[in-house]
Amino acid sequence: MNWISNYVRPRINSLFSRREVPENLWTKCPECGTMLFHRELADNLNVCTNCDHHLAISPRARFTALFDGGVFNEVKVPEPVADPLGFKDQKRYPDRMKAAQKATGEKEAMLVAEGEMGRTPIVAAAQDFAFMGGSMGMYVGNAIIAAAERAVALKRPLVLFSAAGGARMQEGILSLMQMPRTTVAVQMLKEARLPYVVVLTHPTTGGVTASYAMLGDVQIAEPNALICFAGPRVIEQTIREKLPEGFQRAEYLLEHGMLDRVTHRKALREELISILRMLTRQSAPIAGDLPPPGVIPTALPAEPEAAPEAAPAQT
Repeated sequence: MNWISNYVRPRINSLFSRREVPENLWTKCPECGTMLFHRELADNLNVCTNCDHHLAISPRARFTALFDGGVFNEVKVPEPVADPLGFKDQKRYPDRMKAAQKATGEKEAMLVAEGEMGRTPIVAAAQDFAFMGGSMGMYVGNAIIAAAERAVALKRPLVLFSAAGGARMQEGILSLMQMPRTTVAVQMLKEARLPYVVVLTHPTTGGVTASYAMLGDVQIAEPNALICFAGPRVIEQTIREKLPEGFQRAEYLLEHGMLDRVTHRKALREELISILRMLTRQSAPIAGDLPPPGVIPTALPAEPEAAPEAAPAQT
C-alpha cells in the first residue's frame, strides 16, 4: 500500500460520493449563533432553545399553534388591482410578487382566519415578514377590512399579529392610504363593542405602527421586538446622539406605558384566551378544560350564556 491507495483514492471517492444535505435543516440563531435543528425549532414555536430569542414564524404556523387542534378556516380577502403603478426598480413589481409567493407559499403578506382558541371563537389576522418584509399594500388593507367585517358579522373578537417594515413602496400613495382605511376598520370593531387585541412581533415599524398596530384595546408584544415608526439608526443620525440601551424594544416600551404586556410566545395562547374571555364576559378557563394546540377535542361543551356565538362558518 502506498500514499496513492491510502490517501488519494479515498479522497477522490469521498468527493464523488458526498451526499447533498438540504440547506433548510439547520437555522442559525441571529442572537447567540447556535445552530438549531429545524424540527426542534418548529416544536419550540421558532424560539431559540439556547437563548430564548424569538425568530420569525409564518402566519400559518402561528395559527396552527394558536387555534384548537390547529384547525382554522381561511377568510377570503378581495383581490386588489395588480401593479397599479406599473412600478419597476431593479425588478418589475409583478416579478417581486412571484418571487415572494414562491419563497413563502402564500398569496400575500397577510393571512386571515377564523376558528376557536380555547373554545373561544375568534377571527385572527397575521402578517408575514418573509413576504416582502410584511409590507402594507392594498391587499393588507383589504385583509384587515375583511377580518374586521367578518368579526362584526360573527360578533367575535379580532386578534391581529403585526410584523412589517412599513408601507409597500411599489404601490406608492395607495399603500399609505391603507393607514386611514384600516383605522376605519378598527373603528367598526369599537362601534360593535368587540375586542381588538394586537400582538406586536419583531419588527413592527413605519406606517403599520402609525395605524392599526397601535389601536388595540390590549397591546401585547413578544420579547425584544422592535416597535417603532422610524428605526433607531435613523433617529441617531438625525439627532446625533446615542440612544438608551434597548430603545424602541418591547421591554422599553412596556416600561414607558406604550404596551400592556410582553409575553413569551409559548405563553401567548393561554394569555390571549384569558384576556378574550374576560373582555367578552365569559367565565375564566379552568385548568385542564381547554384543549391544547394540536389536539382536536372529541366533544365540545355547551357555550356559556354570555357567549352567543355559533360554530365557525365555512368560507
